[in-house]
Amino acid sequence: MTHKGAENCCNFAEQVELIHSATYNYYPLSEGFPTPKGKTFTKEKRDMQTENTQRERKDGRERLVVLGGGFAGLNLIKRLDPKKYAVTLIDKHNYHTFPPLFYQVASSGLDEASICFPFRREIRKTHHDTDFVMSEVKEVKLDRKEVVTPWVTVPYDKLVVALGTTNNFFGNPDLIKSVYTLKSTAQAMRCRNDILDHLERATATRDDKLRRRLLSFVVVGGGPTGVEIAGALGEMKRFVVPREYRALPQDELKITLLEGSPRVLGTMSETASVKAKKYLEELMVEVHTGALMKSYEDNVVTLADGTQIEAGMVIWTAGVTGTPINFTGTDVPERGRGGRLVVDGENRVKGMTDVYALGDIALMPDVDEAFPQGHPQLAQVAIQQGTNLANNLNRKVGKEAKPFKYNDKGSMATVGRNRAVVDLKHTHFGGFFAWLTWMFIHLISILGMRNKVTVLINWLWAYFSYGTSLRLLLHPNRYPLRQRWGEK
Repeated sequence: MTHKGAENCCNFAEQVELIHSATYNYYPLSEGFPTPKGKTFTKEKRDMQTENTQRERKDGRERLVVLGGGFAGLNLIKRLDPKKYAVTLIDKHNYHTFPPLFYQVASSGLDEASICFPFRREIRKTHHDTDFVMSEVKEVKLDRKEVVTPWVTVPYDKLVVALGTTNNFFGNPDLIKSVYTLKSTAQAMRCRNDILDHLERATATRDDKLRRRLLSFVVVGGGPTGVEIAGALGEMKRFVVPREYRALPQDELKITLLEGSPRVLGTMSETASVKAKKYLEELMVEVHTGALMKSYEDNVVTLADGTQIEAGMVIWTAGVTGTPINFTGTDVPERGRGGRLVVDGENRVKGMTDVYALGDIALMPDVDEAFPQGHPQLAQVAIQQGTNLANNLNRKVGKEAKPFKYNDKGSMATVGRNRAVVDLKHTHFGGFFAWLTWMFIHLISILGMRNKVTVLINWLWAYFSYGTSLRLLLHPNRYPLRQRWGEK
């Protein structure tokens, strides 16, 4: 993790531009790729498209707009009563993703299609008349009850915000230009490509200093994502490099995990933390706890105590903050800890009547006795909140809404093949059985039978052989030039 700083270090416009940059993988910049440029969308253009696409409520249903098709948003849509609500989903991608497996895409364990599922196909199976708009949200006009996107303005009667989180650089926004992140499929793909690129260039070079730099990987953040990507890199060092990159001295490939708190997996049990650290060290990963990152410049990571670590590639998993949203109107929602929207027990945004927030972006303090400071930002919380809100919205007139109460089913993290840690309510375990448990839970959670089968085959093949066709270095073509999708 990095040093403490002003989290709100930049204004909203700067935050949004940073999010766009991360989402579309402009950074870290590579030669041969266009750099982003802004583009203005006129009000006349949006108004014209709104007039052509606005749904008339002739059937008496309320217009319910969901921002974000992650675990919370998609689970909500599946359970809403189509007789009561005309639903519109707005998301910057046209597919649902499975974030717990981003690290496997980044480490060439899975291809990106295995953890993504098209929204339109999933919606067709549940809500046949749900509208989908692929776009970013530019503004939410609370007084007019409208969501403004670059292409269309969408009116709503009820709004559900489920946009999740983005990377938190703790007062160092410029880090986004030099570090790699794992908050989207595109970011995971970029990370995978550059890991492979470093290995290929290190194999070809005769410059010892350059080779050591290319083979120096630093993972910042010892949470589940950081531990899992560090473990995956450790497996590459221990098993893949000797087989496929035989010209590389194995001991020159250096993987370092930095965690600012006293232990890795700080949200899990002490037993899980100890086991995870042991597993990482078995995979030849150097683990440094109590290590606060101060800066990263000229391929050198500097810690708060002055220690310097050479790093040809830094993967940032240190923290998250609520996705910035430009709310305008007389009263705007309150932001709580971590940039999250403060909600009541029914996930209604504090001070709002018809605006709700779900999942990682929602902060529900002083409601659930077991979590007085708000719930952890986990997939299960998002799924359960989506289900609870759908039940409340579907309820009959006069029936009392049910406050949300999280059913904690446990936590888990994997550290390479045959190694994982699992925390359940009354027990903690690790090793091979924990790894099988992790595989089973994640496999059944992925959308689509095809995706489940593909992932299972990849995992089985990888278990018996480290050879894989997924270690392909594919760069997108430069021409024709574009700034963002749809802006041509």
